[in-house]
Amino acid sequence: MPPLNGLKVVDLTRVLAGPFCAMLLGDMGADVIKIEEPHEGDDARMWAPFVGDWSAYFLGVNRSKRSLALDLKQPDAATTLRALLATADVFIENFKPGSLDKLGFGVDDMRALNPRLVYCSISGYGRTGPRRHLTGYDPVVQAESGFMSITGIPEGPPVRTGIAMTDYLAGLYAFSGILLALRDRDRTGHGQHVDIALFDSILSTLSMPAGILQATGRMPSRIGNDHSSIAPYEVFNASDGMLMIAAANGRLWKQLCTALDVPALVSDPRFITNTDRVKNRPELKVELERAMREHTVDGLITLLQRHGVPCGRVRTIAEALQDPQVEPREMFIGFDDEALAGFKVIGNPIKLSDNPADVRQRPPKLGEHTEEILDELYARRKTQ
Repeated sequence: MPPLNGLKVVDLTRVLAGPFCAMLLGDMGADVIKIEEPHEGDDARMWAPFVGDWSAYFLGVNRSKRSLALDLKQPDAATTLRALLATADVFIENFKPGSLDKLGFGVDDMRALNPRLVYCSISGYGRTGPRRHLTGYDPVVQAESGFMSITGIPEGPPVRTGIAMTDYLAGLYAFSGILLALRDRDRTGHGQHVDIALFDSILSTLSMPAGILQATGRMPSRIGNDHSSIAPYEVFNASDGMLMIAAANGRLWKQLCTALDVPALVSDPRFITNTDRVKNRPELKVELERAMREHTVDGLITLLQRHGVPCGRVRTIAEALQDPQVEPREMFIGFDDEALAGFKVIGNPIKLSDNPADVRQRPPKLGEHTEEILDELYARRKTQ
C-alpha cells in the first residue's frame, strides 16, 4: 500500500512549484485532483516544445493526478469545489494572496468548512510582511534575494540558474510542510495553514554567503566554479575537456597530489593549509593543471577515483541521462501510454524500501476525469 494511500489532495495550482509538490504527493499514493480552468487549463499546457499534443514542460511535473475542469467564477463550479474540499485532506493553491478569499475559498472559510483540512499556500513572498501582496516569479525572486549576485563568473554580470530553482525549492518545502501538518493532525485532529514563499525558499540556501557577509563585513562575490572557502574545489582543464574536483579536506588534498605525482605541492608553503590554498588559488590552479594537461578527462577520472579523490566530468544533460546509474535508480522513466511511447521524464528521488513511488501514470488531459470525479463526489452511477 502506498504511504499516502487514501489521502485526497485538491490541487489548485499551475505552472511549477505547486504542480511539482502535488506530483510528489501523487507519486506516493495520494489521490491528487488537479482543478483547471476548462478552456486552456494550466498555463504550462501551452508551452513548447510539444510531444504530439502534450507540452513537454507540463508532462514533467503533472503525472500521478486526475484533472477536473471547473470555472470557479460560476456558482455551480464553486459549489463543486466547496464539496470537494469538505472531504479533502489537503488543499494546495498558488494564487496571489487574497484572490481566493474574494471567491470564498480563503483559509478561514475552508478551516470552518473542514477543520481537518491542511491548507497549503505557495506565493512569492508569503502571507505576512509588507510584500505579501506581490506576485512572485522565479527570475524576479532570484534577483531580489541576492542569489543572482553570487552566481556567475567574476568578470561577468549576475546570472540566474538554468532551472527555476526557487519554484522547485518552494515545491519541496511545501511537500515537507504538508507532511508535517498531516503528522500534527494525527495528534490534534486539526489541520493548519502551511505558508510557503519563493523568497523564503531561496533565502534558506544562502546560509554560507550570509555567514561570510557577517563574519567579514564584505559582500560575497561571484566566483564562477570556484568555492569561496575550499580549494581545490573547482573545475580544471584536462587535454580534452573539463572535470570537477572536490578535494574538501587535507586528506583528500594529499591524495590528489599523490595521484597527480606532485608530492612537493603538499609541503609548498603556499598550499599547506586550506586557508593557504584558498588565498593562493590562482597559483594552485596553474600547478595542478600543469600536472593534468597530458591527461584526458576519462584518464584523470580513473586515476583520481583510484586514489579516492571525488571528481567528475563536466557533462551535458544528454550525457548525464545516459549514466548507468540512472536506470537502476529509476530516475528517467516513461509512461504507461502508447501515445507517449519513447518520451521520458525525470523520476522521483525519494526511495522507500517497502512502498516505493508509483510514477508511471501519465499526466491527465484537460478535464479528463471531470465526470469520474463528479460521480464519486455525488455518489451517483457513472453515465456513459
